[in-house]
Amino acid sequence: MRRVLGVLALIVVAYLALAPTGRYLVRAAWAEGRILANRRSIPELIRDAATRPQIASRLRLVLAARSFAAESIGLEAKESFTTYSQLERDTLVLVLSGAYPDRLASYTWWFPIVGRVPYKGYFDFPAARNAARSLAGKGFDVYLRPSPAFSTLGWFNDPLLSTTLGEDTVDLANTVIHELTHNTYYASGQAVFNESFANFVGARGSAWFFRVRGSPAAADQADARWGDDKLMARFWAQLYRQVDSAFKAHPSDSAARVNARDTLYARARHVLADSLGPQLKTIPTRALARIRLDNAALLAHRLYNTDLDLFDEIWVKEHGNLRATVRRIIELAKTDPKHPFGVLRSWVLGAGAGA
Repeated sequence: MRRVLGVLALIVVAYLALAPTGRYLVRAAWAEGRILANRRSIPELIRDAATRPQIASRLRLVLAARSFAAESIGLEAKESFTTYSQLERDTLVLVLSGAYPDRLASYTWWFPIVGRVPYKGYFDFPAARNAARSLAGKGFDVYLRPSPAFSTLGWFNDPLLSTTLGEDTVDLANTVIHELTHNTYYASGQAVFNESFANFVGARGSAWFFRVRGSPAAADQADARWGDDKLMARFWAQLYRQVDSAFKAHPSDSAARVNARDTLYARARHVLADSLGPQLKTIPTRALARIRLDNAALLAHRLYNTDLDLFDEIWVKEHGNLRATVRRIIELAKTDPKHPFGVLRSWVLGAGAGA
């Protein structure tokens, strides 16, 4: 048994030292270790006279949102967001996505536990930019963007980060609830479902949280942002269908597919400015003008904004009870983890119709 364990240990060490994914995981573990090593108790920080009142107020909001997520929504809070880590920079991680230019297929990476995912986060920014250049050099569309937060899916007690604390109060509460949703349920290899589900819970949960706290303006703002998210999700869904149809119209001509999709993206730019922009309540026109439009960006936005209306349909059938909705969605997703959206649609159209 000792010999077997020794061989297994050598295999693991060799993988971590020699394989690209192994080296990446070691670097990520080192960065995560530094974050965890710098943790300070949030209650202690609140009591500390040296903590600025504005910071203490935001820290209290985080604890309140965390408790609300656990007690009212039924999420697995564990010990996440009970500590705080101050970072030396204002961006936590750069997230890289890639896509084939002539078909709607993501470049993916495989990781232990979480499975295959269409994005990769980098604490090392030069490494992120080098990876983006390498991917672009291979002919892929590339989308590199910052992120202020991440979840270890409950494997570690995720601290609140200074990059997250800089968000406004609505986004701050949303982020806490979003990340605790990942703690509660995460389907291996189903990143689109996981992120879209967490977006729904974060949005509806933060609105409920502020309404219960007697902050109707913040609740209304959370609802308005969710409304805009759903409008944008419909835009991305329609654009996805249009590009997909254009690709299918030219099954054997890669150059024709690329030309067709570029034409569609140019039209979509006008739709954003002229049609969708006036409907949005919380997204300024100047932000729409900066939105990247290519296959990598389209698939990345679909990652977080797929079938948002479907989650809301289940919420309505559960009479606006978010706790029951979360429980229902997780129960349904577990019955077929490889096709969670299909299971939800079947429930809405079938058994859900009489629920």
